[in-house]
Amino acid sequence: MSGSHLSRRRLLLSALTAAGATSLGARMALAQDVIETLGEPVLGEPTGAITTIAPRLAVQGKLATQTEIIGGTQAPFISLGSISAMRDAIIAYEEIVTGGGWPMVEPGRYTPGKSHPRNFTLRQRLVRENYLPFDAITVDDPKLMDEDMTRAVMSFQLFHGIAPSGKLDERTIAELNISAEARLFTLRENLPRIRAHLTGLGIRAILVNIPSLQLETVQLDKVYSRHNIVVGKLERPTPSLKSTVTDIVFNPFWNAPASIVARDIIPKFLEDPSYLDQMQIRVFDGVGGPEINPHEIDWLNTAADRYHFQQQPGAHNSLASVKINFKNEHMVYLHDTPHRELFGTNARFESSGCVRVDKVRDVVTWILDGQDGFDAGRFEMIAASEEHSTMPVANGPDIRIMYLTAWATEDGGINFRPDVYGLDGKGFVLGQPEPVEKL
Repeated sequence: MSGSHLSRRRLLLSALTAAGATSLGARMALAQDVIETLGEPVLGEPTGAITTIAPRLAVQGKLATQTEIIGGTQAPFISLGSISAMRDAIIAYEEIVTGGGWPMVEPGRYTPGKSHPRNFTLRQRLVRENYLPFDAITVDDPKLMDEDMTRAVMSFQLFHGIAPSGKLDERTIAELNISAEARLFTLRENLPRIRAHLTGLGIRAILVNIPSLQLETVQLDKVYSRHNIVVGKLERPTPSLKSTVTDIVFNPFWNAPASIVARDIIPKFLEDPSYLDQMQIRVFDGVGGPEINPHEIDWLNTAADRYHFQQQPGAHNSLASVKINFKNEHMVYLHDTPHRELFGTNARFESSGCVRVDKVRDVVTWILDGQDGFDAGRFEMIAASEEHSTMPVANGPDIRIMYLTAWATEDGGINFRPDVYGLDGKGFVLGQPEPVEKL
């Protein structure tokens, strides 16, 4: 990106932050303006965040999200203006439903610069949700897939967690064909969740949104940094909760839960007797008890919680360099991971319930905020030592682990994500979701 292009982008993002659009049409127009100013991104070229009103999304290869330092210029998942923004969004979608919703988009090839009857239906669909202005129907050739339509598709993708390529792939068509009634239902379902998470929220907070697979560090209703995360598998879902950060554990031991011992560790050990040594896992006769020889135990006839499995600090440790603790009944936490390749995928539902954080050093440094002289350099020194230590956090930020399948931000964004855990329509707000059965 050229220097002049980058400067225009920064000016535009500043203007958008100050704009505070109130209608759905204005919100969508803001997204359109951003894309028009930036131009169509080239896939594979990192371009940073495209718009402040869909701040989690950027083009970087085929990824829908990226980890980045934002620096206080964008609105977070939830803020003081969220309830008002959600009510406005609900009213707007009620009007769309009353007006008959939108047409279904036909699968097929949508070629930029070419005319085809299915393009007219797509054009109508984008107009109905205000991704294109109403007069886009009256252009000389409404069946033409022109640049405005391509950019409107990119805008739509931004608000739905899809890498904004402008291409009508299977996922994009599926999202376009979710009805206006269903979108309205989703907005209504998420209003109580947002209200609950805002209650008691302080000026510094860590916001995790499970369906969007991202974490935000937030101060004074602005995002400092945004991180890709890995959350719970469908059969081991991450809980939704409210808490406050209490301490940071460097080079942690990993005390394996009985569920993971039963499902993962013992089967792998039975398959490969060297597995525990490879993973530096020691087995004790209870917490704090004497170490035992795992080869002398009949694991096929022994309860998984009979012995205590503990992984030592180091390169193989499942928590890697650090974990971030906060009081909660679900015994979950945020942590580093040795499997950083997972952050380079879009379907990051791979954990056993805890939340793995990309570039967690930046989150830890932000949490401690210079406490006891702590900075990024000290983090690297402590991590390299592989010595276990715990640092209590003074005035820790609040943490919210949320299940938001729709949210509206006060700077104009209305966002939707798939209901991965199947919780919409069940009155779910906080707590531990039931496992999702595999088909």
